[in-house]
Amino acid sequence: MTAPRISFVSLGCPKALVDSERIVTRLRAEGYEIARKHDGADLVIVNTCGFLDSARDESLDAIGKAIAENGKVIVTGCLGAEPDIIRERHPGVLAITGPQAYESVMGAVHEAAPPAHEPFVDLIPPQGGKLTPRHYAYLKISEGCSNRCSFCIIPALRGDLVSRPAGDVLREAEKLAAAGVKELLVISQDTSAYGIDIKYVQSPWRDRQVRARFLDLSRELGELGMWVRLHYVYPYPHVDEVIALMAEGKILPYLDIPFQHASPAVLKNMRRPANQEKVLDRIRAWRAICPDLAIRSTFIAGFPGETNEDFETLLDWLDEAQIARAGCFKYEPVKGARANDLGLDQVPDEIKESRHRRFMQRQQAISAARLKKRMGKRLPVIIDKAEGTTATGRTQYDAPEIDGVVHVTSRRPLRTGDIVTVKIEASEAYDLRGVAV
Repeated sequence: MTAPRISFVSLGCPKALVDSERIVTRLRAEGYEIARKHDGADLVIVNTCGFLDSARDESLDAIGKAIAENGKVIVTGCLGAEPDIIRERHPGVLAITGPQAYESVMGAVHEAAPPAHEPFVDLIPPQGGKLTPRHYAYLKISEGCSNRCSFCIIPALRGDLVSRPAGDVLREAEKLAAAGVKELLVISQDTSAYGIDIKYVQSPWRDRQVRARFLDLSRELGELGMWVRLHYVYPYPHVDEVIALMAEGKILPYLDIPFQHASPAVLKNMRRPANQEKVLDRIRAWRAICPDLAIRSTFIAGFPGETNEDFETLLDWLDEAQIARAGCFKYEPVKGARANDLGLDQVPDEIKESRHRRFMQRQQAISAARLKKRMGKRLPVIIDKAEGTTATGRTQYDAPEIDGVVHVTSRRPLRTGDIVTVKIEASEAYDLRGVAV
């Protein structure tokens, strides 16, 4: 009996990608093959995103394409938490499950395309199935979020914070290292809140007990010999403790912090956690400890009630903070979000567009000036794509797919996953160019 073939679509954020990897691991463990195309597969699974209206539309379009090309479709992920929306557009889907519902997904798969044989653990590598390139991997340390930001429905979709025991996280990281992963991207909805829900409980790791604390976990990950990059870190005071690890070279000098805005009035309406008013002081203190620190963030332009003065405050903040990377999103109303009920004036679309453009122009100038300072320096670069003696990679200050790249030339052939020293010879607005030495 031939193995059933499953086509898989993964949409949304890296946290959803990790969910997809877990499902793929289960499928492969049970003898299913992963198909590259919908046409000819026995079944299609679509892992959806439901955070913004545009993301919902993308998910619904992906479901429609899968139905058109295959006909047998199972839907999971964040949009799956609202099955009526999916059924209304696509009544023919076989099954719908919410996020992290791995058992329900596998149950639907078994019913639609029974496995060819009993599962054997040795059908998959120890690190499980991955959807990222071999040399980097996302490491999810918790599920859900206990914050109640007014523009966000993640807690409604994924529940409150549920942290993994530190020992479980470290064992997964160790398997990834053994499989050749060179870079770990630590993710969750609120990474710096890790362990609060389980009262920082200790769990066994190797010959000792490790607490489920942001600092303790970061320190242990830093001993595994990989680049460790921290994402979705809220600027709580205890984050200060981790900066010392960056200065020591234990983890990468990089923080992905979703600031979202700088105006106290807008932040109050957003109901953002942490003390935002002291953020600039905290950034200065971090740089005193680790001068090489790179901060990247995301911001929202046009949040309800945002005035011209609020937006100018944001631009002034950018000038003072001088963060390395920043993305800006034009505000979109999210069905079910509390922001819809605040009674605030909506910002017209043309003003949102103007503010978005001005933000990106301001940040582009900051980025270009910061990158120019890299000229002449020799930096370690991890290679993401190689074609003979030319390659594209990233410095320690850049995460895959969201930050800038380094275009590398070399006298010898380079390979994906190599970490090489590159002399920087040219800079652009977001990217660098250099020669491997």
